[in-house]
Amino acid sequence: MISLRNVEKFFEHGPSKTFVLRRINADIKEGEFVSIMGPSGAGKSTLLHLIGMHDSAWTGEYFFLDQPVHKLNKKDRNEIYKKYFGFVFQSYHLLDSLTVAENLDIPLSYRNVKKGEREAMVGDMLDKFNMVGKKDLFPNQLSGGQQQLVAIARAIIASPKVILADEPTGNLHSSQAKEIMEVFKKLNEEGTTIIQVTHSEANAAYSHRVIKIVDGWIQD
Repeated sequence: MISLRNVEKFFEHGPSKTFVLRRINADIKEGEFVSIMGPSGAGKSTLLHLIGMHDSAWTGEYFFLDQPVHKLNKKDRNEIYKKYFGFVFQSYHLLDSLTVAENLDIPLSYRNVKKGEREAMVGDMLDKFNMVGKKDLFPNQLSGGQQQLVAIARAIIASPKVILADEPTGNLHSSQAKEIMEVFKKLNEEGTTIIQVTHSEANAAYSHRVIKIVDGWIQD
């Protein structure tokens, strides 16, 4: 599903280069649950954002469902991202001025889904996450765990093939973290490919395998 070949990212300072990722070769199959681990500053989040097509300033080859991402323009990459990917951030990234229901509606509004269908899909998602009673609340009226559940619901409402999660439980206490990971486990069992960046061995235990990065290099 995802294939990276000799992918590198660096910043230039005059004649010198500072590498963030070095000669990354990786394959992720459809339906896998993969954790990316390593020390702070190792390049984990950089790799995740590269896979999620948020970052185009890199060299090498990236194939997604056999499409050569490295040859696509920004517009075509955005179309692939919107169609196939959902992203969950450590800091939730909910829009504070919108209610829970309105936050969930945003990804659907990008996809030309009719209003009636969107309302039904938002309703189903609220029901799935036991948040029907919170649909008219704003993010600052929710606990951290509830905000992250809304963020996950928003990421999956349009049925992405891939969920990318960057330290999804980093701001949560252990019981909330376990609840979030159980949601990911269920989604993966239903066929969603999940790639998470984590420092937590407990979170990594949910995945099928771990990719370790140190100083921008994948460690075998």
